[in-house]
Amino acid sequence: QVQLAESGGGLVQAGDSLRLSCAASGRTLSSYAVGWFRQAPGKERELVAAIARSGADTYYADSMKARFTISRDNTKTTIYLQMNSLKPEDTAVYYCAAERTMGWNYIPTLGKEYDYWGQGTQVTVSS
Repeated sequence: QVQLAESGGGLVQAGDSLRLSCAASGRTLSSYAVGWFRQAPGKERELVAAIARSGADTYYADSMKARFTISRDNTKTTIYLQMNSLKPEDTAVYYCAAERTMGWNYIPTLGKEYDYWGQGTQVTVSS
């Protein structure tokens, strides 16, 4: 089993940047596809970005594609979400999630596909 812990959230102004980290304990994430989700008050959880085991295959929600970048380090124990040009509508709790998969290029896009979840980190963007 893998435990996930997010960090890097905070209160920023519109236009600022943040980098979120998702650290794994217990084992590396080399056998896992990983996604970043977010949930704003009163809204459904949505997938922000995801990365396959390859590290080269990624997915972004349309509204985040030009501003967010997901990556994983060479040791594959940490996944990052670089968020630029933040907007007030990006305010949410951000969660990372992992799914163990045999697929090197596979990117799960549904929340129910992910087996492990972190506790979340709050991102608040003021106007």
